[in-house]
Amino acid sequence: MPIVSDTPLARRVSGKPRVHITRRLLPSVEARMAELFDVVTNTADAPLGRDGLIAAMRDADVLVPTVTDRIDAAMIEEAGDRLGLIANFGAGIEHIDLAAARAKKIIVTNTPGVFTDDTADLTMMLILSVPRRLGEGSRLVRDGAWTGWAPTAMLGRSIGGKRLAIVGMGRIGQAVAHRARAFGMEVVYHNRRPLPGSIETMLGLRYEADLDRLLADADIISLHCPSSAETHHLLDARRLALLKPEAFVINTARGDLIDEEALIAALQSGHLGGAGLDVYAREPAVDPRLIALPNVITLPHLGSATIEGRAHAGEKVIANIRFWVDGHRPPDQVLQGWA
Repeated sequence: MPIVSDTPLARRVSGKPRVHITRRLLPSVEARMAELFDVVTNTADAPLGRDGLIAAMRDADVLVPTVTDRIDAAMIEEAGDRLGLIANFGAGIEHIDLAAARAKKIIVTNTPGVFTDDTADLTMMLILSVPRRLGEGSRLVRDGAWTGWAPTAMLGRSIGGKRLAIVGMGRIGQAVAHRARAFGMEVVYHNRRPLPGSIETMLGLRYEADLDRLLADADIISLHCPSSAETHHLLDARRLALLKPEAFVINTARGDLIDEEALIAALQSGHLGGAGLDVYAREPAVDPRLIALPNVITLPHLGSATIEGRAHAGEKVIANIRFWVDGHRPPDQVLQGWA
């Protein structure tokens, strides 16, 4: 595809750009992309794998990957000169080597904000469900083992007045805090830096700089951090040991934030009250020991799984591509590492 102009921030493309989509998107999104671009779709809707991604990057002006596509520096180096934009479908970009992309003058965009409410809703659902033993109760009914109501049967924990510890107070963390306050919870948070006082006041938050102290005092812990070397196994055996025996752990962020072996050991020993998990260390594999535990709710990465959210994300991807094709900086360009 002939290039009219080329800068580190934008590239004008003559004609329809070749766009490789690594997974199936909503039919309405794919139809609109087909109208605007020369689209190659992964009809098998299975991860392309390393070789498949490299082949796609060699053939495309634009790659539209998802969180399941890990794109490292060596792959970007093999992409060739045609690729000018990686328009990620999703907000997280830790699976893309941004420094390598910058070195090859490849722009990276994402879709921030579109899944905030959906993920916060799912998180709040788990915060409500795990202490009240909804997973265990549902299995009891499905298995035909429920013998009827009794004053001491299936007793859970109420969440009103409990202390919710939020680790990572970005968009989703703040949305969870807003919801939790409506249920009468006390919200304390840990972040790389405190939020502005006006936001703390509006959401009724208290900042705790010491993560260990935050965890030790919490009734429920909800993780909302990005995946990075700094956050890998943020909840390890030592920190899990700090938690109250009746505490609950909720993770709708990234699977590698928790040392799963340590979590399983803590749950099996009775040290924790339970866990609600939407993400795992080795997705899509879920450790069968987690599934077997009655006080653990395991979900198949449903945080962003709404028609509305996925449609909005697709619209953002299309907008980012169109801005880039026209030689303008895309609205959702990821600027980390750019001068």
